[in-house]
Amino acid sequence: MKRGTCGLVGLVCLVTTAVAAAAQPPEPQKIDLFHAGQGGYALYRIPGIIVTAKGTILAYCEARKSNGDWAAIDVLLRRSTDGGRTFDVPRRIAHFGPAVPKNPVAIARKVGREGEQTVNNPVAIADRSGAVHFLYCLEYDRCFYMRSDDDGVTFSKPADVTAAFEGFRNLYDWKVIATGPAHGIQLRTGRLVVPVWLSPGTGGNGHRPSVTATIFSDDGGKTWRAGGIAVPDTAEWVFPNETVAVELADGRVMLNVRSESKAARRIVTVSPDGATGWSRPRFDEALKEPICMASIVRFSAVPQSDKNRILFANPDNLTRADGKWSPGKSADRKNLSIKLSYDEGQTWPVNKVLEPGPSAYSDLAVLPDGTILCWYEGAPENNKGAYGRLTLARFTLEWLTDGNDRGAATGGR
Repeated sequence: MKRGTCGLVGLVCLVTTAVAAAAQPPEPQKIDLFHAGQGGYALYRIPGIIVTAKGTILAYCEARKSNGDWAAIDVLLRRSTDGGRTFDVPRRIAHFGPAVPKNPVAIARKVGREGEQTVNNPVAIADRSGAVHFLYCLEYDRCFYMRSDDDGVTFSKPADVTAAFEGFRNLYDWKVIATGPAHGIQLRTGRLVVPVWLSPGTGGNGHRPSVTATIFSDDGGKTWRAGGIAVPDTAEWVFPNETVAVELADGRVMLNVRSESKAARRIVTVSPDGATGWSRPRFDEALKEPICMASIVRFSAVPQSDKNRILFANPDNLTRADGKWSPGKSADRKNLSIKLSYDEGQTWPVNKVLEPGPSAYSDLAVLPDGTILCWYEGAPENNKGAYGRLTLARFTLEWLTDGNDRGAATGGR
């Protein structure tokens, strides 16, 4: 009798354990797509990712021959048509034209060498029509646009769209320009919006001081124009630069901006059209600023889904291993975390660590089935920096919210 009872209890325990295990959201799946020192490049940086209208993943990055923003750099792309489980081989997609002279800023500040071509800051936009828009800069001096109509298999010949930046001249006399990085967005009106930053190149490695703005297209990428300065460089908002964008539920556009401000928080500003009329910048107290690029994407919107949801990722850290962190100074790039907002970025009640170790730049995207993608810079155990590899993490809203939210996705572009 006792034996039978024990067996029954044991069976019940096993069943209960199995049910509990089945109820747990699956852990993130991670795949390394680039490793430093492999494929002919010293390291791979500046990740960007989009999901096309057909559900294809395009993951791209800078492939650097040596360390440094002004190094010899190519842009590589990998595609996945099975939700990120497998990818095709890396291929270089820009720049195939003749080399251009080195930016005089790089020569003057001795951060670049003649004969090395810097292709920097790639940015893609997934168009609802199925097209893919792709922009990048050359020598932080010129900007080019390409388009793909076959889901990123091939791209059009690059068109020089640097003229768009000339629209900023009367507002800011730049010598250095950069798109993004990460991805741009298409508004419900059809407008294409790409965050950019501008600098006279007189400080640091030629990237400081700086201001942030947007360029936009209302004709499907054929022509591009300058918007207004979204965040100026002031004593309060110091060196605003790498910026990411998301369309809000009411059609406005919100920029989330990196800076070197003493507030040590991300800067946020909002525009009615993604180009002009930017609100007074504010610091988001919930979003720490270690002075590193971040990422943002919409997961869902009412009424297509039950709730409005926006995702945000960055290294959630304001410490240094040497103990020398202070406001306005760089913190260690680690503890990459994913945050979730239900009120259009006003608050961020959900926060979960994706990569506790060294981790830096990232970009976010969402698959049609609701799988969240985070494409980020990280380091293997034997690498002390944050740039040993580029990793794609796949995870669910259930994992992010510890099973408390299972809503359907409608955003991602």
